[in-house]
Amino acid sequence: MSTTSPSPVSPNGGGLPYRLVATDLDGTLLTGEETVSERTRAALATATGAGALHIIVTGRSAAWARPVFDEIGYAGIAVCGQGAQVYDAGAHKLLTSLTLDRRLAALAIAKIEAETGPLAVAANQDGLDGEVLAGPGYELLIGSDLPVVRVDRDELLAAPISKLYIQHAGLTDDSLAEAARRVAGDLVGVVMAGAGVVELLPLGLSKATGLAVAARRLGVRATDTIAFGDMPNDVPMFGWAAHGVAMANAHEELLAVADEITASNDEDGVALVLERLFPAR
Repeated sequence: MSTTSPSPVSPNGGGLPYRLVATDLDGTLLTGEETVSERTRAALATATGAGALHIIVTGRSAAWARPVFDEIGYAGIAVCGQGAQVYDAGAHKLLTSLTLDRRLAALAIAKIEAETGPLAVAANQDGLDGEVLAGPGYELLIGSDLPVVRVDRDELLAAPISKLYIQHAGLTDDSLAEAARRVAGDLVGVVMAGAGVVELLPLGLSKATGLAVAARRLGVRATDTIAFGDMPNDVPMFGWAAHGVAMANAHEELLAVADEITASNDEDGVALVLERLFPAR
């Protein structure tokens, strides 16, 4: 693991170091002000102009990602909802959508609460415009102006969902994720995706599984792919891609498995790597 890396030789002999650039959204592609810097825009434009493809891979659902995509002018295929949704941003159309079994979700919550005590819970409804329902005590700590609907706890599982969010008043995110994985990891996937964001997913689902589906649609392979991220939910994506680049602001769990560490999201970390790999001509 290093802060710099030589430009690799294309595994396909096509003259490009990578054919697919996969970027996480929050904490990676977006700055702390939830914008994409001009330098990063230019670096991505140079990479795509050379023939590479750019795909956004985010924990946000399509409904939560769409305003950002519109703001930054992203109209390609995206992986949303931790891999549950493959979304055509230009057409505003879901290409794939997976749901979390609600009986398993309820059982997982019960097992976790038996271990940790009461949780605050929110649910992401399935579908293109699925709402995020927040139960009592759940407080959204990431993103600005992301819409949530306040409901009673018994309403969270009334309709199909893609995932649950859990919080605990006395445990850190890492401790809560570890406890949830220990007692309910045979029922659901558990991932920490950001401050205050521990998620319960369909078992086996990850950014890697969603990215693999999207990559097949795009006609590229794992060996063609460089991935950028900042949180533990990006670990599977790093394991799938040929090269994983962690931001300087990344969680220690991701830093430990990264092939390379770049500058932070507020210091054009994505651009620094892309400028090296895809120099402007």
